[in-house]
Amino acid sequence: MREQTRRSVLRSAAAVGTGIGISAAGTAGATGAQAAGAAHHRLGQEDTCPPPLGPVRVGSKDQRYYELVRRGTNARYTGSPDQVRIVGSTEHVEEAVRDAVHGGLRVAVRSGGHCFEDFVDNPEIRMIIDMSGMTAVYFDPERNAFAVEAGATLGEVYRRLYLGWGVTIPGGWCPSVGAGGHVQGGGFGTLSRLHGLTVDHLYGVEVVTVDGSGRVRTVVATREDGDPHRDLWWAHTGGGGGNFGVVTRYWFRSPDAGGSDPARLLPNPPRHVLTFSAAWRWEDLDKAAFTRLMENHGAWAEANSDAGSPAAALHSDLLLMPAVLGAPYIMGQVSTESNAERLMRDHLDAISAGTAAYSLTRLRKEVPWLQAALIGTGEGVSRRYTKMKSAYAKKTLSRPQIEAAFSHLTETDPGRVSGVMTLSTYGGKVGDVAPDATAYAHRGTRIKIGYVTVWPSPSDADAYEAGVRNFYRAVYADTGGVPVPNEINDGAYINYPDADLRDPAWNTSDTPWHYLYYKDNYRRLQRVKAQYDPTNAFRHRLSIEPA
Repeated sequence: MREQTRRSVLRSAAAVGTGIGISAAGTAGATGAQAAGAAHHRLGQEDTCPPPLGPVRVGSKDQRYYELVRRGTNARYTGSPDQVRIVGSTEHVEEAVRDAVHGGLRVAVRSGGHCFEDFVDNPEIRMIIDMSGMTAVYFDPERNAFAVEAGATLGEVYRRLYLGWGVTIPGGWCPSVGAGGHVQGGGFGTLSRLHGLTVDHLYGVEVVTVDGSGRVRTVVATREDGDPHRDLWWAHTGGGGGNFGVVTRYWFRSPDAGGSDPARLLPNPPRHVLTFSAAWRWEDLDKAAFTRLMENHGAWAEANSDAGSPAAALHSDLLLMPAVLGAPYIMGQVSTESNAERLMRDHLDAISAGTAAYSLTRLRKEVPWLQAALIGTGEGVSRRYTKMKSAYAKKTLSRPQIEAAFSHLTETDPGRVSGVMTLSTYGGKVGDVAPDATAYAHRGTRIKIGYVTVWPSPSDADAYEAGVRNFYRAVYADTGGVPVPNEINDGAYINYPDADLRDPAWNTSDTPWHYLYYKDNYRRLQRVKAQYDPTNAFRHRLSIEPA
């Protein structure tokens, strides 16, 4: 295998293993857009800032077209829409959606461009609404909440919230991911064990919708009990992107926050974090040692994932590289407000107990939090051919599951690369919310698992896709090739969309794809879909179907 391919897989595994995330998607009519504009005016921004970017229409003969249709990071898919609309305001989005509806054009939305499936770059899509011109992050005194436009990247959200007010949202660690889609799928990151998911702090959402008559309207929905659009807010707390309309703006305020001081309305991140990585050698890990390592990791997760646990300050990702690519390693960070180095060493010692020794490959004791948040992977904008799958685990994987993983990871034929398996610590504050309080249902999860493969050229696609698909199917062989919720498995993560879960060739269980992603919350999501997108204007291969 070429060294370039190996490096690509390593980078992709790091990005996926630590929680990255499609954007699509109230007062009705133009009221939401007008209110947002008024908020800008009150802050003095309308008089001093330049007008918003756009609207810009880019057709297939425009030199910018090539760039815009390749903005998605997954090179498996490149769209061929009739036009790309670059928008800079809610009014621009309304105009684009109205033109799509009246022109009979299938529409999709791109925020950061990190979708793993063809939900945006699909031959049936005739218009892409590009949100990269909507990047504002500001405090809205009228709603007493922080507004984040859907085109803002997570890195920019972290930078502005922290430098402006010393606060943050507990989102993913890849700074080039767009807020638009990341939030809608739940939004998990390195601070989630301490502060919950991003959606646990979502106060409101602004969505451009299409009603049954084809009328385009902007709706602002909040979590207030008396809000007539509260169900639309709820649907955006884990219901996934591309389902209900075009999200143009979010508002964030922690549910337990009081007062009007912006510095007290969202979590304060740690001043510093300790960052670390450690590695094992495959030659020291026979089946017995690997099994012990995996069981140790699961046991630690089971014992240290309660919301009040001191270990909630620690986040780690165990990346199990195929033997033909590299060594298994673990990377993570710990809040230095806790006994950081002791937590880290206890974590590593617990995982390695009775098995192969690890070598500490990196230890930085006092990294400023924002610096750590903005470094991320450093590779988030590169285009790579990628196939991603996911699962959740409530506890340690079973012996047959571990043995299946070992078999695939130690395959010696370099032409049969199974992909990288990543196990991320989960739980903590995430589990402090009822499964139906938000659309995100996986509140009992202790470990988030990713399976990812990357290949160098289109001609390699069949072999690499088959490798990761067969790996996944083997791990979940007892439940029809997919992580059907039971005493161990807990479904899959919609921000890592995987159309295989809808394919009877790969999902041979009796459990439909939507139960894997949403469990019992799917019926309510269907009712919201029927109310706000009854004509199914916003759809893709894993979109919610109207009730």
